[in-house]
Amino acid sequence: MRLLLLLSLAILASCTTNGNEPGKISPSNLTCEYLENPSVVDVAHPRLAWINTSIGNERGQKQTAWQVRVASSKAGLENPDLWDSKKVDSEQTDRVEYQGTTLASRTECWWQVRVWDKDGNPSGWSEPGQWRMGLLAESDWKAQWIGAPWQGEEALPKPDGGPDGRPKKFAGPAPMLRKEFEITKEIDKAVAYVTGLGYFEFYANGEKVGDDVLVPNQTNYGKRPGLNTSYINVQDDFRRYKVMYLAYDVKEHLKQGKNAIGSMLGNGFYNPAKFWTEGYGSPRFLGQVHITYKDGTEEVIVSDESWKASQSPILMDMVYYGEVYDARKEQPGWSTADFDQSSWEPVVKRKAPEGELVAHTAYPDKVTEKLEPVSIEKLDNGNYKVDFGVEISGWVRFNKIEGPEGHQIDISFNGNLYSGDNTYIFNGKGPTSYAPRFNWFVFSGIEIKNWPGELKKEHLTAEAVNTYVEESAVFETSNQLFNDINKIWRRSQTDNMHGGIASDCPHRERSGYTGDGQVACSMVMHNFDTKNFYYKWIQDMYEAQNVETGYVPNGAPWQPGCGGGVAWGAAICIMPWEFYTQYAALDMLEDNYDGMQGYIRYMQTWVDEDGIMFSQRRNGSGEILKWFNLGEWVSPGELIPDDMVHTFYFWRCVEIASKTARILGKKGEAEAYESLAQTTTQAFYKKFYNSETGSYGKGGGNVLALRMGVPAGQYDQVKAALIADIKADNGHLDTGIFGTRFFFEVLASNGLNNLAYEALNKTDEPSFGHWLELGSTTTREHWSEDGSFNHPMFGGGLVWLYKNLAGMQTDIADPGYKHIIFRPQPVDELDFVTYSNNTIYGQAGITWKNQPNDFQMNVTVPVGSTATVYIPASEKEAVTEGGEKAENSASVNFKGMEEGYAIFEVGSGNYNFVAKK
Repeated sequence: MRLLLLLSLAILASCTTNGNEPGKISPSNLTCEYLENPSVVDVAHPRLAWINTSIGNERGQKQTAWQVRVASSKAGLENPDLWDSKKVDSEQTDRVEYQGTTLASRTECWWQVRVWDKDGNPSGWSEPGQWRMGLLAESDWKAQWIGAPWQGEEALPKPDGGPDGRPKKFAGPAPMLRKEFEITKEIDKAVAYVTGLGYFEFYANGEKVGDDVLVPNQTNYGKRPGLNTSYINVQDDFRRYKVMYLAYDVKEHLKQGKNAIGSMLGNGFYNPAKFWTEGYGSPRFLGQVHITYKDGTEEVIVSDESWKASQSPILMDMVYYGEVYDARKEQPGWSTADFDQSSWEPVVKRKAPEGELVAHTAYPDKVTEKLEPVSIEKLDNGNYKVDFGVEISGWVRFNKIEGPEGHQIDISFNGNLYSGDNTYIFNGKGPTSYAPRFNWFVFSGIEIKNWPGELKKEHLTAEAVNTYVEESAVFETSNQLFNDINKIWRRSQTDNMHGGIASDCPHRERSGYTGDGQVACSMVMHNFDTKNFYYKWIQDMYEAQNVETGYVPNGAPWQPGCGGGVAWGAAICIMPWEFYTQYAALDMLEDNYDGMQGYIRYMQTWVDEDGIMFSQRRNGSGEILKWFNLGEWVSPGELIPDDMVHTFYFWRCVEIASKTARILGKKGEAEAYESLAQTTTQAFYKKFYNSETGSYGKGGGNVLALRMGVPAGQYDQVKAALIADIKADNGHLDTGIFGTRFFFEVLASNGLNNLAYEALNKTDEPSFGHWLELGSTTTREHWSEDGSFNHPMFGGGLVWLYKNLAGMQTDIADPGYKHIIFRPQPVDELDFVTYSNNTIYGQAGITWKNQPNDFQMNVTVPVGSTATVYIPASEKEAVTEGGEKAENSASVNFKGMEEGYAIFEVGSGNYNFVAKK
C-alpha cells in the first residue's frame, strides 16, 4: 500500500512544477517530416511537430517550453537511448529538429513530447509516435535491379502522330517476379525496402503488402537521351535525379518455414510511349528484405538473378492507354511458398537508373473514395451506360462477377478527353473481383460493351485514386453557388494529384506543370493539408533546375510536352514563399533561396535596357518557340502582351527573393533585390501605362498593375479603368489564369469587393458558375466549352473566398497563423460565411452572420496563436463579446477604429462577437 502511495505521488509530481496544478495544454497529432509515423525517413536530423490543445478551452493559452524524448523501442521511452532534449524554453511546435545520437540505417525511433503551458506547468507525455530510418548509405544496398527476360532494356519509342499518336506495339504482359526462401528462427523484425519502375506492387506469402497504389511517386528517375532533341528541348542536365523506395513492415506477412515474396511491375511513366513524355526504360524491380531474429542475428533477402519471372494476366498496361486483363492467364497463389514455379523463367539483370535512391517520405496514391452507381441504363445496342454522378480519376472495380471462359467485356470512359480503355476477359471459374492496377481513367460514367447477363449496381464500384492529402478546411456560405464552385474545384484538384505532383489535367497530359502549380498552390493550401505533398513537389522543381543557367522548366518532373513560359518557372520562387506563408517553414526558404536566385539570374538574360523582360527562348532548330515563351493563357478575350506578363513575374520573383533574403538575414542581397524590384516597377509603369486611357489594358493588365502597386498619380484612373472594363463585360471577369489568380483579391483590396462578389456570382460565360450550368462536377481549362473539362488552374483566384470574403489570413510578419488577421468583407447579398482550416497550431476559423440588427462574428484561435480581429462596427461601444462589452473583457484588447472596423487583439480561444447596427 505504501509503495502504491509513493508511486501515485511520483506520477503526480511528474505532472506538476513546484507543486502547481497540471498543465492546461496537451500535445497530440505527432508528425515526423510532415507524416504521421512515417515508415521510412532518410533525413539525418528528422523534423518533428505536434499540436497543442487547451484543456477546458482556456483562453490565451500557449506553450512556453517543450521536451522531446526518443528511444529505439517503445518500451525504452522511459529511459531514452537516442535523445532526451531536456526542457527547452521555446514556443516552437513545428519543424523541431532531432538533435540526438547519430541515427544509423534502419533504426526504429519512438518518440514522445510534453509541453509547458503559459503558467509554466507541464503536460503529461503524449502518445508515442514513430519513424524508421531508411538505408542511408549506398553500400547498404545489396540488391540488384531485375526485370523480365521477354522485355528489352530500352523504353518503347514515342509513337508517330503527335498528341493522338498510338504505339504500334505495347510492352507486352506485365511481369510477375518471385523469390522463395526459408526461415528457421523466430522473427523479431522484418522490413522490406523496395521499389519498382514505373509502378510496382509488393507481395508476401500470397498477400499484397500495403494499401498504396501507383507507387513509387514520380521523379526524374534518370537520364533520357531523347530530351535534347525533343520539340520542347530542355537539356538533360538537371540538378538531381532520384528514385524513391518504400519500406514495408512485413513481420506479420512472414512465418517460420517456407516463404515467398514477389512483385508485379507496371510501365507507368518510366515507359509511357506518349507524345507528351520521354521514356526511361522497361519495367524493373529492386528490393531487399531485412529480417532480424529473436536471437539477434540478421538475414537479408535481395533481388538478384536467383528470382524467377512469369507473364501476368495484365496483357497491356500503359498509363495513357489503359489496361487489358485476361483472367484465363491467372496463376493462383503465384506469390505463395507452395506454388509450383517450375515453368517460370530466370529474371534478367537490369541497368540501374542514374537516380539516387531516396526514402519515400511522402504520401503515395491511395483509393480515397468509393462511389456506387447513381443509375444504370441498358442501351438499344445492348451496351450498359453507368453514371457515377461526379467526375473522378481512378478506376471501376468489378465485384463478384462471372461470365463464360473467354468472354470479353470492354469499358470506355466518358471523360471529355481520352484517358484509356479497359478490357476484361473472364476465365469462367466463378465469381471474381477485379480492378486495374497501373493506370487511372477519368470519368463520371462508363459504357460497358458485351456484359454477360444483367448488370446490377452491386457489380460495380468506382474508386477515386489520388495522392493522399487530407481535406483540412471547411467552407460554406448562404450562397449555394459559391459552395458548389468550391466543391467542383476541390474535386478537380484531387483528380489531378498523382505520384506526388499536381497535373494540368488528369487525362490528356498528366504532367506536373509548374505554372498551373504556382497559380493554384495557395488555394490548395487553404483547403488541404499539403505540407508533405508540396515539400516533395517543390523539391522536384528545385531538382529540375539547370544549375548553370538557372532555368526552371515548365514541368517537374520534366516531360518534354510541357509548354509554358516565364510564369511557369516562377514556381521556384512563388511556391516556397506560399509554403512559408502558410506553414512558417523557414527551411523551405533556406532550401530554395539559391533556386530563386538562379531563376532570377536566368530571367535577367531576357531583360532589356529599359528593364522590360521579354523571353524569346529558341528551340534546337534556332527558332523562337511559343511553348518556351507563353505569357497569359486562355483568356476569354484578347490576351495581354507577353512582355507584360513576363515583366510582372520577373518583378514578383524579385520581390519574393528580397523578402526571403531579409528573413534569412542576408541584408545586402535583400536590399539589392528591393532595388531591382523598384526598378522593374518603374519600367512596367513606363512601358504599359496608357496615359490617354488611364489604363494598363483589359484582360488583366489593370489587375496585374494594381497587384504590383501603381503610382499615386495613376491610382484613381487605373481603378476607374478596371471598373469600366468589368461593367463593359456585364460584371464578368476577362482574365486568363494569371490575371484570374489576382482578380478577386485585387478588387477586394481596392474597395471593390462587391464587384468581386458579382463576378463570382455569374452563371453565364465566362464564369465558374457557367461550368456548373453546363453540368460540370470539376473546373475546366477554358471559360468556353473548349479543351479539358478537368483543370484546377483557374481556381487559384478563389482564395478570395477565405482570405477576403470570410476574412481569415495569416500575418506574413508572423506566418503559419502564428498571428491571424480576421477581417471579413461582408456583402449585403450574403447572410453568413464560415471558413476554418487546420493550421500548424490547430484549427483556426471564422463564422460571420449578417443579420438585420447586428453582425455576429465567431472566431477560433488555436493554442499558441494570437489574432487581430476586425469587427464591422460604427463604434467600439456597439461591440460585445460573450454577452458583455468587448472593451471590458479581460481577454479582449481594444486597439482602435479603422475604416468601419472596431479592432481587437485576442489570444487563443473561442470568441463570440456581436456588433449592433
